[in-house]
Amino acid sequence: MKNQMAGLKTGISVTVIALGVSFGAWRAHAIGFDDIAGKAKGAAESGAKGKAEKEVNDKLLAEGRKNQCSFKTDSDQLMAGCDAKIKKLADALVDAKKRLQMAGVKSYKFEVSGHTDSSGKADHNKELSGKRAAVMVKELVARGISPSEIISVGMGSDKPLVTPDNTPAKKAKNRRYEIQVRL
Repeated sequence: MKNQMAGLKTGISVTVIALGVSFGAWRAHAIGFDDIAGKAKGAAESGAKGKAEKEVNDKLLAEGRKNQCSFKTDSDQLMAGCDAKIKKLADALVDAKKRLQMAGVKSYKFEVSGHTDSSGKADHNKELSGKRAAVMVKELVARGISPSEIISVGMGSDKPLVTPDNTPAKKAKNRRYEIQVRL
């Protein structure tokens, strides 16, 4: 009987040790799953942010194309009749901010890029496009967009929509501004 009790104690000890080892292995395995789940969550959030960025940029490009304001020739002075267009652009930026916030995006900048046709000198076009983009930023800020959320960039004729721009219609297409969000 004494030997049986010793064998039973040994059996219980071995079982307890085996359970402890199994639990430790399970716990380590569960931690691995937590890491994987965390990475998957991060990837999903990143994917949601990327999707939101694409959707916002598509909408902003479309709104910008519909609501182009003209400038006086070789000037950063807006032509008459732009108020309603700038208001629509400001509304589009407010909608974009809401979409970005819903996607969990906290850090972003709206970028207004000015573009010219290929007429004239490249350095003059770069400067002129920068001034025109700055005017658009000023107008959007006047309509409620925070100055800390928006920047202007002059692109000159570096990124034409159509090439060659050898007709008045093609030149007009390349003279534009675009608004995009940068995360």
